[in-house]
Amino acid sequence: MHYTQDESYYLLDVQGDDPCVYLGIRTGTDPDEMICALKEAQAGGRPFPAERYVNRIPVKKHDHVLIPAGTVHCFGADTMVLEISATPYIFTFKLWDRGRLDLDGRPRPIHIDHGAANIQWHRDTEWVRQNLVNAVTLIHQAENGTVERTGLHEREFLDTYRVSTSTELPIRRNGSVHMLNLVEGACALLVSEDGLFDSMELHYAETCIVPEAAGAYRIQSNDGTRVRAVIACVRG
Repeated sequence: MHYTQDESYYLLDVQGDDPCVYLGIRTGTDPDEMICALKEAQAGGRPFPAERYVNRIPVKKHDHVLIPAGTVHCFGADTMVLEISATPYIFTFKLWDRGRLDLDGRPRPIHIDHGAANIQWHRDTEWVRQNLVNAVTLIHQAENGTVERTGLHEREFLDTYRVSTSTELPIRRNGSVHMLNLVEGACALLVSEDGLFDSMELHYAETCIVPEAAGAYRIQSNDGTRVRAVIACVRG
């Protein structure tokens, strides 16, 4: 394929004392040693010691972690993530299945060799922290709300923006379809500026599609509490 699977994790919510995601290769990791450990775990040996080879990144609600293709990744326990992906799931290569067995009591088939051929080993601890964790840029700030660019990485063809308002905020179109997910607030209202579609409610964690043909629109809070939405669109 001439394109790859680039994605990201937006943290909708977290619980527990130390929620995390796993992202990129720890600095100093020996690739051969890591692949041997994965194959040993898949053969029924010692469980794969993920934290020895993969960066464990502490996260909190509303963090955004970028995952360009070739980056080892996994979300940890006690996290609820919104996964924003550029292509279907067929491009994901599983490296470790956490010891889960099939109906015959054997490890389920996974993709260690394919995964090993695609891992970007230079994405180590320093590179990940500098490039992939909360790369947020403020785009617009006014009394009626804010717009922040939260990614994606420069290699990816999607952009993501977080819009926040306690009143109402016009959304700028860029020639692309918009995929919205409400990441804070019980409910927000999407209103067409030109009456091209009926006003619609978007509830927490729901996703909706706003085609380019739907024209200009705004997002508004019904009760004066803050609402936040993440918008994914094709980079212009």
